[in-house]
Amino acid sequence: MMRTSRRWTGMAGGALMLAGMLSMPAAAFAQQVEASFEAGYTTSEGFNATQSRVILGQVYNSFDVASGGSYGFTIGAFVSERFEVEFLYSRQSSEIQISEPSPTRKLANQDVENYHGVVSYNWGGAHSAFRPYIFAGLGATHYLPGDYDPSLPNSGAISTIASVSKFSSTWGGGVKFYPSTNLGVKASVRWTPTYVKTNDDGLWCDPFYGTCWVVGTPDYSNQVEFSGGVTFRFGGH
Repeated sequence: MMRTSRRWTGMAGGALMLAGMLSMPAAAFAQQVEASFEAGYTTSEGFNATQSRVILGQVYNSFDVASGGSYGFTIGAFVSERFEVEFLYSRQSSEIQISEPSPTRKLANQDVENYHGVVSYNWGGAHSAFRPYIFAGLGATHYLPGDYDPSLPNSGAISTIASVSKFSSTWGGGVKFYPSTNLGVKASVRWTPTYVKTNDDGLWCDPFYGTCWVVGTPDYSNQVEFSGGVTFRFGGH
């Protein structure tokens, strides 16, 4: 899979979500429109390999996505006084690392992008100064590896790691405070579990029909983002 095609796949998915929002009845969008810009820090994790790998003479079984700074934006509209439909984009600066049982070693820099369609519930009225909120969404996480780290032998001659997009959901909440009608500040916490693979976990056999199936355990790479920023709201009655 080529990096460019995967990047456009993620962006196309986000565009489709936004198009779906804009195709809703015009009456729904006669309410408030809101755009937010945020920055913060994202804690991340990777996943364990199905089998250990020998790399540069050492054994590794953990493929890690390092924590790092992040930023992003949301744009959406209230379809009622408390329910809001949004498109969310975020980008985290990270590294690809390998570890366990050998010491941690960096493979390459990596950015992690999230594209999600989100539904939020906001407490308070349409023009309240203080509004706690929660949200949930579905979309994709796009991994964008860079070149191999120069500390690796022959790093310049190794093929670039391919990018990849994976299905993910996102969940979170926070608070918004509006010192004026159209400008506010916000703080939020967001959890994004990204499906990576399914590990075989034995057999399950039906006691009545004598048929057996392989049972799998899904493996996720998790991100938890802590962020703050500014939000702008327009329109409303």
